Amino acid sequence: MTSQTTIDTAGSGDKAVAAPSDRPPASGLRGHPWFTLITVAVGVMMVALDGTIVAIANPAIQKDLGATFAQVQWITNGYFLALAVSLITAGKLGDRFGHRQTFLIGVVGFAAASGAIGLSDSIGLVVTFRVFQGLFGALLMPAALGLLRATFPAEKLNMAIGIWGMVIGASTAGGPILGGVLVQHVSWQSVFFINVPVGATALVLGLVMLLDHRADNAPRSFDLLGIALLSGAMFCLVWALIKAPSWGWGDGKTWTFIAVSVLGFGLFSFWETRVKEPLVPLGLFRSVPLSAGVVLMVLMAIAFMGGLFFVTFYLQNVHGMDPVDAGLHLLPLTGMMIVGSPLAGAAITRLGPRIPLAGGMAATAIAMYGMSTLNADTGSALMSLWFALLGLGLAPVMVGATEVIVGNAPMELSGVAGGLQQAAMQIGGSLGTAVLGAVMASKVDSALPGNWADAGLPKLTSAQLAQASEAVQVGVAPVAKGTPEEIAAKITGVAHDTFISGMSLASLVAAGVAAVAILVALFTKRGENADSGAGVGHI
Repeated sequence: MTSQTTIDTAGSGDKAVAAPSDRPPASGLRGHPWFTLITVAVGVMMVALDGTIVAIANPAIQKDLGATFAQVQWITNGYFLALAVSLITAGKLGDRFGHRQTFLIGVVGFAAASGAIGLSDSIGLVVTFRVFQGLFGALLMPAALGLLRATFPAEKLNMAIGIWGMVIGASTAGGPILGGVLVQHVSWQSVFFINVPVGATALVLGLVMLLDHRADNAPRSFDLLGIALLSGAMFCLVWALIKAPSWGWGDGKTWTFIAVSVLGFGLFSFWETRVKEPLVPLGLFRSVPLSAGVVLMVLMAIAFMGGLFFVTFYLQNVHGMDPVDAGLHLLPLTGMMIVGSPLAGAAITRLGPRIPLAGGMAATAIAMYGMSTLNADTGSALMSLWFALLGLGLAPVMVGATEVIVGNAPMELSGVAGGLQQAAMQIGGSLGTAVLGAVMASKVDSALPGNWADAGLPKLTSAQLAQASEAVQVGVAPVAKGTPEEIAAKITGVAHDTFISGMSLASLVAAGVAAVAILVALFTKRGENADSGAGVGHI
């Protein structure tokens, strides 16, 4: 490693060489690139895992704590809301105070909040500590990317991000498997308690292995008004996406929050051109590849998270699988992401990101189209084919889009770039769940009355139909206690057929989003500033 840092201050390719650092290079375990990768992988695994593992635990939490469906939704929504709103600001904190310190604080806080959830005896406390999980997770994730960017030389950065993406992808997809085992054989509390030893391991490794890297011209002040404007705009946007399914997309409240969000982003953009050290220098977005990478990450997350949301209901409520079996059926998806991510890193290093990214989104589009053909009688072999293709398609996008965003940002803004990458994924996930959820709800609402009547079932009142529709949207048959077996079978058939018609339409929409992402991928290219890593001053 050298002690000189090449910095692109505007993301435009005009580079200035920073003053060389007089600090000695890393030696031994501390600061070693591969040991750094292992350490941050343990930390980010907790955050990625909690994005999906809790979905399996939600029914048990609802039953044990006597929570309503709306309250249980906030176990997930509170986490994602706090995470999405805080990521970019958290990345800036890492750029300012050092990514090592930020990472370690995030690890400790996330593990402590997890333990507190396991000890909670009310749904209010569970949701509160889930919010804290999101806030500390926001500190951890961009810092991890900043450490990788600063530690690895350019020729090995793609492989490192490939393994990092593999951990995130495998943890995200493997959450339902682990969650199913823990909920079924231990308790729902164990889903959260497991983060405590993992966090302790990450803390010990971090104290021993991590070396703080900081660009010589790292930011020295805070853009407090910028933080307030961006956080407010992000909150209003994510809040609108979360509430839209219950409020309705035509409701005035939904569009009021969207309008306030747009205004907030506009004011934020204006302010960033006036402040001396902006939170997010708008010059970053002069880089077409970086901007394309952000858009690509949003589109990928819409297709992936939105599609995966319905698959869990399909496996458990339509096919009648228990949580463990449902998780095992997702192994092809997990396995292909584990295998595909390092291979994608190698391919991107050799070919550049454009071809692997476009190919990955094409595979994702085909997989989502295939998932639109699933029905109540589809066998495990065909399901596994589409799940495996989806994992194979997502792997290069997780890796390549991350490298495009982080590699095209200057070193002193690597934390902000990492925050952008993660914020794009969280917004895309929220948008995917909201939009595809609206597609599902609309299809079920329109199809259920006709399907119900065609089956010769007793006519429902408007209130009963609304309750039945809500159940069918998650694949549950609205069979009342004491219903004769023959009638119950008809109701179950109608519910499952209607749910599958909604899931099919949602999957087709996700396939269309993935197809659009193929075009966006063509605007990406290798990070111009990746060679400024692995040579910055360390503290």
